[in-house]
Amino acid sequence: MLDWLLQLLRNPGPILQAGGYPVLIAIVFAETGLFFGFFLPGDSLLVTAGALVSGNWINPFGLSPFANLLLLNVVLMVTAISGDAVGFAFGSRTGSALFKREQSFFFRKDRLLAAQRYYEKHGGKTIIIARFVPFLRTFAPIVAGIGKMEYRRFLQFNVLGGVGWVMSMTFLGYFLGKIMDAKQIEKVVYIVILVSVSPVIYGVLKSRFGKKSEDDVA
Repeated sequence: MLDWLLQLLRNPGPILQAGGYPVLIAIVFAETGLFFGFFLPGDSLLVTAGALVSGNWINPFGLSPFANLLLLNVVLMVTAISGDAVGFAFGSRTGSALFKREQSFFFRKDRLLAAQRYYEKHGGKTIIIARFVPFLRTFAPIVAGIGKMEYRRFLQFNVLGGVGWVMSMTFLGYFLGKIMDAKQIEKVVYIVILVSVSPVIYGVLKSRFGKKSEDDVA
């Protein structure tokens, strides 16, 4: 499992080539709709899939299973929106009882609490912002469900966020695939991963060192 995840992070191209749409749909849905999918690299996969559509990045792996950018976007938008809807339904059903569960590898209570704090601060737009932040995009719809957000309002944010996230990532990959080779795109994918997790790293550092500073002052 760990080896597969590391391979997915380092070089997702061959995995997407072998698995095609089923693998990509499963990963995007799990990351957005299932609380144990928080560790999956959605951003890098979307960029890679977009690059494969371009046609200039398929030589190392053979023919690309993603031949049409429009089809790719429609399929992934539906998947991402459905995933958030499932997360919202799960949060609505479990309610605040979810916060009483003990933390484990497959259930990160700390991430859930972080999403709750973010939701309390930013409200409904968290659903859109969370699409671009790993971990947060998994737990934000669950928190919205726990908070009993009106579903019609949630759906609006869900659609806007899902469409914006998928289009921005796949089109980025597509245009990069037109002007770069495989090695260059891999470096860009690493940058995308770094940029996407930077808010999480910043939040962790701020919570740790900020608390220490307050303790020192006290």
